[in-house]
Amino acid sequence: MVSDRALGDFEELQRRGYQYLLEKQYKQAINFYETLINDRPEIHSNYWYLGLSLLLAEQVSEAHTTWLVGMMEADAAQIEKWTQEILEILEFEARQREETKEYRAVWLIRQQIREINPNDLNNLLALVQATLEQEQLTGDELEEWGVIDLTKAISIDDLSELNTNLLTDTLNKLLEYIPSHPAVFQLAEISLSLLPNPNPLVQVLFTTSLDLAYTQHRPDIAIKFAELCLIVDRSNLEILRALAAFCEKAGRYVQGIQTAQLCFELTDRLADKVFVTYLVIKCLMSAGGANPETLSFFEKQQDLLREWFNSNQENMNSSLTLELVNSFYFAPYIQDNPKINRVIQNKISDFCQKRILIDSQNHSTNFQEKHLQRKFYYNNPPQSKKVLKIGYLSACFKEHSVGWLARWLFHHHDRQRFYIVGYFTNKDYQNTPLEKWYLNHVAEAHYTIDKFKMAEQIAKDKIDILVDLDSITLDISCGIMAQKPAPVQATWLGWDASGIPAIDYFIADPYVLPESAQDYYSETIWRLPQTYIAVDGFEIGVPTLRRDLLGVPNDAVIYYSAQRGYKRHPHTARLQMKILKEVPNSYFLIKGLADPQLIKTFFIQLAEEEGVSCDRLVFVPRDSAEAIHRANLGIADVVLDTYPYNGATTTLETLWMGVPLVTRVGEQFAARNSYTMMVNAGITEGIAWNDEEYVEWGVRLGKDPALRKDISWRLLRSRQTAPLWNAEKFTRNMEQAYEQMWDIFLQK
Repeated sequence: MVSDRALGDFEELQRRGYQYLLEKQYKQAINFYETLINDRPEIHSNYWYLGLSLLLAEQVSEAHTTWLVGMMEADAAQIEKWTQEILEILEFEARQREETKEYRAVWLIRQQIREINPNDLNNLLALVQATLEQEQLTGDELEEWGVIDLTKAISIDDLSELNTNLLTDTLNKLLEYIPSHPAVFQLAEISLSLLPNPNPLVQVLFTTSLDLAYTQHRPDIAIKFAELCLIVDRSNLEILRALAAFCEKAGRYVQGIQTAQLCFELTDRLADKVFVTYLVIKCLMSAGGANPETLSFFEKQQDLLREWFNSNQENMNSSLTLELVNSFYFAPYIQDNPKINRVIQNKISDFCQKRILIDSQNHSTNFQEKHLQRKFYYNNPPQSKKVLKIGYLSACFKEHSVGWLARWLFHHHDRQRFYIVGYFTNKDYQNTPLEKWYLNHVAEAHYTIDKFKMAEQIAKDKIDILVDLDSITLDISCGIMAQKPAPVQATWLGWDASGIPAIDYFIADPYVLPESAQDYYSETIWRLPQTYIAVDGFEIGVPTLRRDLLGVPNDAVIYYSAQRGYKRHPHTARLQMKILKEVPNSYFLIKGLADPQLIKTFFIQLAEEEGVSCDRLVFVPRDSAEAIHRANLGIADVVLDTYPYNGATTTLETLWMGVPLVTRVGEQFAARNSYTMMVNAGITEGIAWNDEEYVEWGVRLGKDPALRKDISWRLLRSRQTAPLWNAEKFTRNMEQAYEQMWDIFLQK
């Protein structure tokens, strides 16, 4: 029998040895336990702690040897008992180290537990977390360590042995760290059937799907996660709406249309119906343009909007507020009627701003009070020379049309007079070449997709003029601008004006909007003297399109159109077929993001109706890079523009490459982009003011190679003289506009 004194001595020795471990004095701990073993080899726990000391000192093989020595000459029952003792010591130590966030130590210990008991799922989940914390997890470990198989094998009877909180926490971290790995999806799918309350996990999965679709640009995987969420809640409108949007982004148009139509059937609320009708239209437009079904839904949407305007809007679910901002997005693609389109958009934006301001009361400070303080500061400056702080807000500071065009303004900005801050409405840095470029051309950069946090950051930065580059193409930008975080706010470049009352100016030029446009804009139209956009040029790659490979004769006339499905309107496409019919030996190259089969059907049907052989329609795939797309424009003799929504970036690229263009000028901003660009490049040939002129110009340019050559020569020469290609002068005009806007603010 062990005396009390002997027992006390033993416990004191254990405390001393363990203290060495706590203090990470592993060499002393090893020496200490080796001495204890020499003195009392029959006390097996000393072997277990010596092995732990060696393990923490990263002498893994020596730790194994020590544990084996401690079990020498033991029978099966003793080995089982002692193995369990080692596991308990290791588990206790792992939890202690987890509390102090010593993840390398946790990883070493839990790897040993895995070696001893590979079927301990709770340990494996904790091991996954430890690996994640060290940023060393690839995702393959979930299969290699048996996490997937062990989770699959759990029965209802065994569920009590699983730490479901640990499982949920591990999944949350995996979804944040490597959501696109197939094993993570597998684990999430299995876990939904195991958790007694799967709803919290569903919310995490849904949030992950949004991040995958809009930040990581993986809508294909986002679809899988959204579909997984719907297994638990099949009629969740928020998830169904998101799924429809994901399908459109991924090019799964049929599924997107079906999902959006299901949303429409499931909802009784007007606001929901307005938005899901927009989703149906978006999928239809992306797939094949403004076909009869699209036009039918557009009429239905207008009826719903009129009904909604006359309803009790205060009862609307606030989560829909931002979604409704861009619900009328497709009107300019369908009809050139700004007097109707702008009035409806202005009403939507006005309502949404009011709701956002109500929601912002719990998130933000009084921005208006800060603006008054700013005015006082600038009217009483501590220095004679003031520098205006300009904030640019966009999700497109990357390889995107807005990114390619806006860079010239950033490049030429006078940093002595303007302090430039970039507000990136994406979750985090994406490490793309153009995004890196922008980061090097701003004094500060801020990232967030939280509209309230971004507005607070803008106000904190004391931005004088905030310029939104996205308008209603991005609801987050609208939510930020609606809060008025800067005293002067403007919209430029990315789209038409949003109609948000908090925005002071819409930057245009003398051509892109008619003189009467101010009648239907809520923003003040600020017209730059010549052009609202200018670039110094484009990078050109190596062309991949060849006539012989496309089956087009060398002496044929090639008409060309490279636009996404959104811009395909049957009326304009029919005019293009009429042009083709009038020009013998002509072909039409058609390219753009859309459903390939639907676009073929769309054009072939119109060609047959107009008596044009389908052999003269050549459908070409999208190019792998923008530089290659621009190079491939060289195959065209004439580019036929779209209407009622013209090309913008594509028009600039066409003119830069010296290719003649035929455009139809309308009333709305979207129908006058090509017009202002052609005028500012010094070209009027090809500008049509009605359908008849569009066809006439198309036919004339197709039949007159001398005229085409002359236009091409003048376009190439214009690179040295035209306002469209003088980004430095354009930047000076923009800067002068900013200074004048600021002076107006100070005088109010």
